[in-house]
Amino acid sequence: MSDTVEQVKQRLSILDVVSSYVKLERAGQNMRAKCPFHAERTPSFFVSPERGTYHCFGCDKGGDIFSFVQDIEGIDFKGALKILAERAGVPLRYSKREKGDDRDRLHEIMEAAAIFYASRLTKEAHEYLQKRGLSENTIGAFRLGYAGDGWGDACDYLQARKFSEKELLDAGISKRGERGIADKFRNRIMFPIADSAGRIIAFSGRTFGEKAHPDAPKYLNSPETTLFKKSHILYGFDRAKHAMRKHNFAILVEGQMDLLLSHETGFANTIAVSGTACTEEHARLLKRMTDNLVIALDADEAGVKAAGRAARVALREGLHVKVAALPRGSDPADMIAGKGKDAWRAIVRDSKDVITFFLNAIEERAKDAERFRRSVESAVLPFLNDVRSPLEREHYMREIAGRLHVSESAVAEATARLPRESAMENFSTNTSGVHVRQLPKRAEEAYAILVWQKSVSKPAIDCDQYEEALEQAVGRDMFNDLKSIPKDRLEALRFKVEEHHRNTEAALQKSVKSLLEALLRTRHSEELKNITQKLAMAEECGDEGLTQQLLKQSKDLTKCIAELGNVV
Repeated sequence: MSDTVEQVKQRLSILDVVSSYVKLERAGQNMRAKCPFHAERTPSFFVSPERGTYHCFGCDKGGDIFSFVQDIEGIDFKGALKILAERAGVPLRYSKREKGDDRDRLHEIMEAAAIFYASRLTKEAHEYLQKRGLSENTIGAFRLGYAGDGWGDACDYLQARKFSEKELLDAGISKRGERGIADKFRNRIMFPIADSAGRIIAFSGRTFGEKAHPDAPKYLNSPETTLFKKSHILYGFDRAKHAMRKHNFAILVEGQMDLLLSHETGFANTIAVSGTACTEEHARLLKRMTDNLVIALDADEAGVKAAGRAARVALREGLHVKVAALPRGSDPADMIAGKGKDAWRAIVRDSKDVITFFLNAIEERAKDAERFRRSVESAVLPFLNDVRSPLEREHYMREIAGRLHVSESAVAEATARLPRESAMENFSTNTSGVHVRQLPKRAEEAYAILVWQKSVSKPAIDCDQYEEALEQAVGRDMFNDLKSIPKDRLEALRFKVEEHHRNTEAALQKSVKSLLEALLRTRHSEELKNITQKLAMAEECGDEGLTQQLLKQSKDLTKCIAELGNVV
C-alpha cells in the first residue's frame, strides 16, 4: 500500500485536492481560504504547495491530501485512498498482510452481499422497478437487487466464501434465531447504501412479492454497525457529491425511490436520509460540498414537520435553505412518475426560501389574521435564531414584518423573547402548535425512578419532594412530556432502573441527587445559550432595556451553574 500512497502523492498536489472542495486565494507563497471544517468570518485555513500540507489556525486541523479527504468526506484512510487513487489513475492493490483488520472484512462481506442480491434480482422485481420509472442504467448503477424468501440463502452464500457467523452478524446481514443465524432481509428489493468512497456499508430493503409478510414494515434498514452510522450517512452521497459542487446546491429527499427518480430526471445532486431524521452531521457533510440546500420531503403532515426540522439543522450549519412545494399528499417519486420530468424540474426550480415557504403554508391554512400571527410567532420566528448570517436574518425579518403588517423592530423583539423550545421543532400545518419533544435519556431515567418508587410499599425516597424537584429540574413542558411516555416504553424503563438501582437505599438517594443536579445543570446551560443568542440580537437592534434584562439573567444563570458544580 505504501507504494500506492506515494504514487498518488506524486500525481496529485495538495492544491489539486483542496481546490476541488474549497475556493483558495493567494497569500504570499501559500494559499488561503475560510476553513471548511468550522465556521469563520476571516480566513485562517492555509495551504502550503511547497510542503504539500494544509493547516487551520482556527480549529487546528492539518495534514496532507489523505487526512484532508478523510475529514471532508467523513471516511477512513482506506476510503480516502480509494477516492484519490481513482482520481489519480493509480491501480489500488492490497497485499494479503494488509487485508486483516475487522473493517476490511466487513467491507468485503458487504461487497459480496451486494453482488449476491444483484444476481438474484427477479424478472418480477425488475419489471416493477421499470414500471416505477427506473431505467436499466439506474438499476445497474445503483446496484439494486433482491432478497428472496429463503431463510438462509445469503448466509449460505457468504459462509461458503469463508465468512464466519460472527462476521455476518457484525455486518448486519444476518440475525440470530432459535435455530442459529438467518437472513435479516427476505422478500425485499434491496438498495445498497454506500459511503463517500462508494463502498457498500448497509442495505435498505423494500417489501416485494407474494410471499412478503403483510405485517412486515415496508422498508427495513440495516442495523447500525462499525461501518454504518445512520446519522453520518446520506443515501446516494457518493454519486451526488460531484454534482453538488458543480451546481452548488443539493436536493434532500426522504426515500430511495425519490432519489433514484430524481437522478433519472437529471438531478444527480440528490441525496436521501437513511432511516433517520436529518442530523447535524448530515448538514456538515453537505456544507462541505455546497452552500445551498433544497428540501423536497413528502407533502403530508409528517413530511412538512420533517422539512421544518431539517431546515433548522441546515440553517444552523450555515446553509441557505429552500423548500420545494409539492402537491399536498404526494412525494417526489409520485410527482415524477405521475406528471413527468418537466413537472419535477419546475418544482425544484420554483422552490421557496424556507421562511417564505412556511409563511405560505401557515397563511393558506390559517382561518383569520390573529391565528396567522400567533402561528407565525410560535412556528416561524424560531428559524431566525438559526440563521447565521446577520444580513440574511434581517432580510427574513423584513419579509415576516411585511406579511404580518408590523414593524421589523417588533419582529426582532418577539424573536429575542422566544422560549428555548418552540412549536417549529415539530412544525404542524394545521397551526395547532402541538409539540412532541425528543426526551433526553437522563430525564427518562429520572422519571422512571419516580414511577418505580411510587409503586413500592416502602419507597427509598420522598416521592412528593422528588417529583417536585424533577419538574423543576426539567421544566414543566418536559415533565408533561415525560408523563406521556407510552406505557410499554415506560415499563421497559422502569425495569431498567429497578435492575440498576436496586442495591441500597443510600445508593439510590445519591443517584437521584446526582441525576437532578445533572438535569438542572443541563437546563440552565441551554437557557444560558438561548439568552446569549437573544442578547446578541437585542444588541444588534439597540434595545438597551432588553439588553440589561438579558445580562442580568445571564449572570444569575452562570452563578446557578457554578453552584451546581461539574456534574457529568
